[in-house]
Amino acid sequence: MADQYTNTKVQPKDFTSGWLIAVIIAGTGLTLPILYLGSEIALSVGFKTALWAFGISTLVLTLMCMATTKIGNRSRLSTYMILHFSFGRQGAKIMNFIFGITLLGWFSVALELLSVAVLDTAFNTLSVSLLQWPIIIIMGSLITATTFFGIKSLERLANIAVPILTLFLCYVIYVSFEKGMSLQELINFVPENPTMTLFEATSILVGSSVLFPVMMADFSRFIYNDRQSMIAVLGITIGFPVALLFSAIPSIQTGEVDIIKVMQEFGLVIPAFVLLLVSTWVGNASNLYSTVLTFSTIKTEWSFKRIVILASIIGIGLALFGFSKYLFDFLNFLGVLAPSISAIYIIHFFWVKKQRYELDEIQEWEPAALISWVISSIITVFTYLEVFQLTHAYFIDSFLLGGLIYLFFKRKELKKNME
Repeated sequence: MADQYTNTKVQPKDFTSGWLIAVIIAGTGLTLPILYLGSEIALSVGFKTALWAFGISTLVLTLMCMATTKIGNRSRLSTYMILHFSFGRQGAKIMNFIFGITLLGWFSVALELLSVAVLDTAFNTLSVSLLQWPIIIIMGSLITATTFFGIKSLERLANIAVPILTLFLCYVIYVSFEKGMSLQELINFVPENPTMTLFEATSILVGSSVLFPVMMADFSRFIYNDRQSMIAVLGITIGFPVALLFSAIPSIQTGEVDIIKVMQEFGLVIPAFVLLLVSTWVGNASNLYSTVLTFSTIKTEWSFKRIVILASIIGIGLALFGFSKYLFDFLNFLGVLAPSISAIYIIHFFWVKKQRYELDEIQEWEPAALISWVISSIITVFTYLEVFQLTHAYFIDSFLLGGLIYLFFKRKELKKNME
């Protein structure tokens, strides 16, 4: 869109189809970090358990997205502005800082995995051994330059590459059955020493995409109507588990987590590398761009270029120090902090404000929302560490606690609204 409506409501001239948004959302799953998760989980728990993890995590994310999608569609405001209403101007900066750190973490992980793909491709096709750290710096610098100057042209390339990558991965699964184990052997696959439980796998997957429900309004505010906005949720409902399966099946067949090594088994290294390079490059440039937009709401006096450079330096530094080793811990951390944010702003929009947001009503602080988020996060840390248990799923604890505590603080206002 030419006008991104950062601080204002989207106008009808820029409305679009829910199907288009669904395809865009589904495309975000076809990047190296998500494909890596699908492979790692399948090899850690076995195929049947992985299917349960894919299904449960998708259900949780879908239900949350269905509510937040309607908020974006009915308010026509960005997540950034919606958080202003529910958390206040200053409280929204705290939320944006968390989102910025999260996006920077994903930038670092994707950069590290991209560098591994470059190393493996160079070795498998040219028998050349490269050092990883220069690749991280070079790729990070190129992605930073893309964020400065060329993200729009690269996005157009991605619009072509992602559908081709989808068809290519379908072909890879077909080849994997031709050359690998049978369907029955795949279904019955269980690792000799499982390294995860179903709950751990589900938690990691929820954490990997838990920001989607929070940020869904950024997409749905551009969609024609409620019904079309529900169609957009299919990008998660269908796209997320399909992306995970695309990586899980070939990895079980080959025993490899690394997607390039998987492709080596099938003699498909070069096409896989080119397609994954484009999709992950665009995804990571978008991560960096979103990080900068998020941090710019906190340091309003800093220029866009200054924040881009600082954020990319931090992201590249994290990749150099091997941040991907902490990926699962990082995703679990998101599962503690993020769901309660969704719960609070869902309640605020539908019941406190009765689906009516006016830009002149934003407060500096909304203490009830902030206190609810802090208390629910602290309690969820204890359930995550298994000091005690509530629902036995800490991401659900976070969502329910955030909502219930916020309802308690807003009980008088809600009672008044019902009179």
